[in-house]
Amino acid sequence: MNTVNTVLIGIIVANALISYKGFNDLSFFRKYEFHVGSIRSGEQIRMLSSGFLHADMMHLIFNMLTLWFFAPVVIEWLGTISFVLIYFGSLIFGSLLTMLFHKNDYSYRAVGASGAVTGILYSAILLQPDMMLGIFFVIPIPAYLFGILYLLYSIYGMKAKNDNIGHTAHFGGAIGGYLITLVKEPSLIVDHSLMVILLAIPILILFVMAKLGKL
Repeated sequence: MNTVNTVLIGIIVANALISYKGFNDLSFFRKYEFHVGSIRSGEQIRMLSSGFLHADMMHLIFNMLTLWFFAPVVIEWLGTISFVLIYFGSLIFGSLLTMLFHKNDYSYRAVGASGAVTGILYSAILLQPDMMLGIFFVIPIPAYLFGILYLLYSIYGMKAKNDNIGHTAHFGGAIGGYLITLVKEPSLIVDHSLMVILLAIPILILFVMAKLGKL
């Protein structure tokens, strides 16, 4: 087994083991989940640890399958170290944006690797914009279109506040993956300029809506 596979599998195994522990130990789950009140009291470790906990088995499987499909694109283009940087950078970006939007909601809670995984997804789309996805493994859709629609849905979810999904973390992760990838591979701005612009649109919409107080 090469280093690339070892790192990716290591991250997936860590998610599985820590999530499984959380499924069976509520005190462990509560100690390490994202919780605004606890983080503001000084427990910053939750901004990282919450990214390895999941709400249930389906949440875990969906995130890890998505990571398994898209991580190899990032690894092939940028290498293992950059993949790890984008993964954890996106996780932190997701937590930071969540704190920014929910800093006064002391009871806000969230878990999941969605921010990190969305960052890898966005990075993969930037690197390989002609990639196709199979929605429900059947319906073909361009990866960039999926990425844009996914973030627009996340904006809707942030505004509606009608579920327990951490939409803000998805968005923060996408921003992290987008920015880190462009810093690591600035030639994409010229080589894939249309894609760079298209993927920036949901990000701009988010910040305009935030500025106008619409979120």
